[in-house]
Amino acid sequence: MKLDNKTGRVTRWLLLVMILGGWGCATISKEEVTLPPPNGSVPLALQAMQEGNRLFKASQWPAAKAQYEAALKAQPAMAEAHYNLAVTLERLGDQKAAYDHYIKAANLAPGHKIIWNSPPLRKHGEVQGSSKSDMIFAPAIGH
Repeated sequence: MKLDNKTGRVTRWLLLVMILGGWGCATISKEEVTLPPPNGSVPLALQAMQEGNRLFKASQWPAAKAQYEAALKAQPAMAEAHYNLAVTLERLGDQKAAYDHYIKAANLAPGHKIIWNSPPLRKHGEVQGSSKSDMIFAPAIGH
């Protein structure tokens, strides 16, 4: 069966849109991954993080937020909980609070590759300092 020029162009265009659309979705899903609790976590924080991650995967943002807050109450210096809470707060539309938790996560985990290299963190601030060990995130203009 031979397609005329117009039908062939439409078919190729639709195929291109479908391919690019699928590629874009795969990129977004990588950014939505939460972090697991670190080894040696306080038991209450560990349980809250695991439950928060389960709820996050189910798109139950308010319930996930409550679990990450419970994890932070049990273990305030857990960078992963701050990061997960920040990602969840973004889903809930609270950009200011998300920003604050991204900064706390980065300052608590200077060598954590996912936290430091995450697109949400990079878009929220500028790094000041000369080495990774003394870098502190400063608020971007407008925050």
